[in-house]
Amino acid sequence: MRSAYGVETVRGAEAALMARLPEGALMQRAAAGLAAAAAGLLGRVYGRRVVLLVGSGDNGGDALYAGARLARRGVRVTAVLLRPERTHEGGLAALWAAGGCVVPAAEGGDVGSPLRRVFDRVDLVLDGIVGIGGSGGLRPAAAALMRLVRDTGAPVLAVDLPSGVEADTGEVRGEAVTADATVTFGTYKPGLLVDPAAEHAGALRLVDIGLGPYLPAVPDMEALQHADVAALLPEPTAESDKYRRGVVGVVAGSERYPGAAVLAVGGALRGGAGAVRYVGPAARAVIARYPETLVHPGPPGRAGRVQAWVVGPGLGDGPGAEEVLEQVLATDVPVLVDADGLRLLDRVRVRRLSAPALLTPHAGEAAALLGVDRAEVESRRLAAVRSLADAYGATTLLKGSTTLIADPGGEHPVRLNPTGTSWLATAGSGDVLSGLTGSLLAAGLAARDAGSVGAYLHGLAARTLAAGAPITAHELPDALPAVWRDVRDVPDVPDVRDDRDA
Repeated sequence: MRSAYGVETVRGAEAALMARLPEGALMQRAAAGLAAAAAGLLGRVYGRRVVLLVGSGDNGGDALYAGARLARRGVRVTAVLLRPERTHEGGLAALWAAGGCVVPAAEGGDVGSPLRRVFDRVDLVLDGIVGIGGSGGLRPAAAALMRLVRDTGAPVLAVDLPSGVEADTGEVRGEAVTADATVTFGTYKPGLLVDPAAEHAGALRLVDIGLGPYLPAVPDMEALQHADVAALLPEPTAESDKYRRGVVGVVAGSERYPGAAVLAVGGALRGGAGAVRYVGPAARAVIARYPETLVHPGPPGRAGRVQAWVVGPGLGDGPGAEEVLEQVLATDVPVLVDADGLRLLDRVRVRRLSAPALLTPHAGEAAALLGVDRAEVESRRLAAVRSLADAYGATTLLKGSTTLIADPGGEHPVRLNPTGTSWLATAGSGDVLSGLTGSLLAAGLAARDAGSVGAYLHGLAARTLAAGAPITAHELPDALPAVWRDVRDVPDVPDVRDDRDA
């Protein structure tokens, strides 16, 4: 499990650890990891040119001590001080002693020629301008420096997090550093994992400085890894039949959007449930593609027993859509609501449900549900998913560049899906995700786990298919078995006939 903690939690852990260490030891640990990462990016170290952008906080101190380590290995290190009067004294003395150079940013005024010469033929820039406690975008002098850095084309390594992004929220409120890589200390911070800030972080490297024993057991955010997903995947036992494995009902599609039904059913058939019941007007298209599907003309309450429902993809805005949604919500089993179902959703009705609900909006649908602009959701994704979960009293999966899953009440950490890819930005991919996740619900996973596992497998399938090229949604279901096996680390085996009746 990859975990992330907020600023105040990190500071509390650092304080507890520093109380047990000699003065300055924690910063030295961070500097050693930072210097090692910088050396790795440089490749050949001796004779290379590195510029440190140094602010007034501990991040500036980390950069200076790391610069001193690099200078002792033959790197030509220059520190540009944005606040000379508030520069970390110990770090500055260490850099001087190692033979580094120092230039006050003020000498350049509007980053004129004296300061520009510092960046001639530079091989790496370390961003130590602002630490995890910073808020808002870069100040004008720092922003001017970063524009100069961008002009050089030199790679940028951020210290703990890119300056100008919000550590706790992932928001970017103004100009910010866009790093090629970020070295973060002790633990991940939410802003390194959530867009739009995550887009500024580049490749992430976590340096262990000993915070682990001083961090709470429950983080502020977490991201599942292969082993976590493998432990949650439903697996039939010797006594399983298709009903014990779970039956998922899919209410999707319309005369106008029959493909949504096909895609949702395709995802559902690959999600671990024993059977899929389809209810709606696209039965002919569904059976033509997936003949194993159990179809019923409706209403949902008469379609037969299910352990979970998926409702909404391609439902349209016809006169019966709202009634169908109400019938599904009245069945007292877990329900996943997506797409057109979200547009018809009543907040009070959802909060009264006795069974779990999972909402799966994209940014535009989330904005409509919250009554805000889409841009606000996209710029404040973490706040948006928490607000939706609390407002509707339902687990919420916010799709997008970084998919987030939140439970109402904030009892559990928000989960982030680490397998997403921009190739999933294609028509119908969300319908496949809905079916897949609904099937996991029917197989017995809790809403939070079903959403997390569904998004993880969905993203892996897309990455496997894409390999740098466009994909289509109808390819995703057939790619799911391979990634399922990959997660469980089960090799491909020849087909073995099982004579037992399903």
